[in-house]
Amino acid sequence: MGRAVSQISIGIATLTFVIAVVLFALNVSGAPNAVYSWGSNWGSMMFDPLSTLMAMVISGISLIVRVYSVRYMAEEAGYGRFFVLLDLMAASLILMVAAGDLIMLLVAWHLVGVILYFLLGHDNRSHSAFRYSFWTFITYRFGDVPMVIAAVLLFQATGSWSLNVIFDFVAQNPDATTYFGLSLTETVSSLIAVSAFARSAQFILHIWLPYTMEGPTPVSALMHAGIVNAGGIIINRFAPIFVHTNDILHWLFIVGLITAVIGSVLMLSQSDIKKALGYSTMGQMGFMIMEVGLGAFSLAIFHLIAHGLFKGTLFLSAGNVIGEARNNDGIPKDDLYTFIVERRSPKVRQPWLIMAMITLIVPVVVLFAAHYFVSADFIQKQGAIILLFFGWVTGAQLLFSTYSMRSSNPWRLIALIVFSFIVVVIGYTVISHAFDSFLYPDQQFGDQLYAAAGIDLGWFITLISVLAIIIIIGWLRVYYTHSTYANKSSKQSHVWMNFYALVSREFYMTDLFASLNRKLLALAAKLNVWFKWC
Repeated sequence: MGRAVSQISIGIATLTFVIAVVLFALNVSGAPNAVYSWGSNWGSMMFDPLSTLMAMVISGISLIVRVYSVRYMAEEAGYGRFFVLLDLMAASLILMVAAGDLIMLLVAWHLVGVILYFLLGHDNRSHSAFRYSFWTFITYRFGDVPMVIAAVLLFQATGSWSLNVIFDFVAQNPDATTYFGLSLTETVSSLIAVSAFARSAQFILHIWLPYTMEGPTPVSALMHAGIVNAGGIIINRFAPIFVHTNDILHWLFIVGLITAVIGSVLMLSQSDIKKALGYSTMGQMGFMIMEVGLGAFSLAIFHLIAHGLFKGTLFLSAGNVIGEARNNDGIPKDDLYTFIVERRSPKVRQPWLIMAMITLIVPVVVLFAAHYFVSADFIQKQGAIILLFFGWVTGAQLLFSTYSMRSSNPWRLIALIVFSFIVVVIGYTVISHAFDSFLYPDQQFGDQLYAAAGIDLGWFITLISVLAIIIIIGWLRVYYTHSTYANKSSKQSHVWMNFYALVSREFYMTDLFASLNRKLLALAAKLNVWFKWC
């Protein structure tokens, strides 16, 4: 079909997006959830709030990527093959989010990894593209094994592949056991979590993500806007199982927190714009898993959709940014540039104690007021309190950065920053509450999710209080030190240089994966020789 394949692909994508929008609108209007099956035991599609919402997002983003690819891939070999693979990827993703039984889910889960391997290695003349697509393929296969085991355990316990039947069984038998007397819900949720870690690039299983930039830019946009979100989607799909667990959500929170911090740190140390975006995605996926670990399942869906939209835009715009920067850096010599690049100290210094109090108090007032306006009972949910805690730290950092900048009118700048912070927090709160009401309209079930992520109240209050005191003391010290312009000692500089060396080597995870890659290929070569002589 030649070049016409791109137009056919766009036509199919447009039709798919229209159908997805119609189904989503029906769900929003109150239409009941529906399951359509064409087999007695498997082969079903489920149209509920989660599946219709994600189908609309996936089809919309994939349509934009196809339109972008028409010209971007025009001079690449395998033009028609590329669009066929894009169609197959979009179909697999939609099948994954709408699967009504475990067989369909496993098929789609596996196909996403296989098709991504061919998309990332689209340029079969590039050795590096093949190597990193192979890393992705192996990591995804590692994530497939726990999912298959979880499906087998669920079928063995319930005798059905249907997700609705399985969820009903778990709701009626939350203490059911499986092999060796292990708890069914704890075992299955652990396996699903490990599988989600591999797909959503959590720490140790993350190294494939930032090194997939050798693939075409449209693939990077689609992957970071949709494919890497599979972990959050699959955990939300199995929320009726996670709600009956004890400690699994705590581990999700810990893994997500570590991934968010490490991903953000590694992002700041990159000089390659696309690689920096890759580590940024890693950090965002860590924050998404952390939200799930706090019981905020619907908030994680809102997060991954918002992240997918802006990260896809960033990748599709990365080439233009690189091209413009090569001709003209275009950096204005304003207050922000002067402070960050030239490291000049502000001429006008405000009283540090007053600024420190504003930094600590204003974000708390804004966050609590916005959440109280939407949901007055949020104070009773530990997960919501922890999210507010992180929001407070973020707001404080924002105000401190404003205080550190060189500005002739600092109070006007602070007022603008506070106003922007209020708008963002209110919008974030209202939209996240709307997602919660849409995805989990049963208020009791939503409360159970938060309860499953909770810990002993006494320990929780103690932990939050201690952390708050430490942060307050730390911020006061930072303001005081900044106001006196104390220089770092040589010992501190040495520690920071060692830390930067560790970060610049990406915590040696790349070296570890490269070593494992070489050993795996060497083992494959030996097996080939052995099978040849056998």
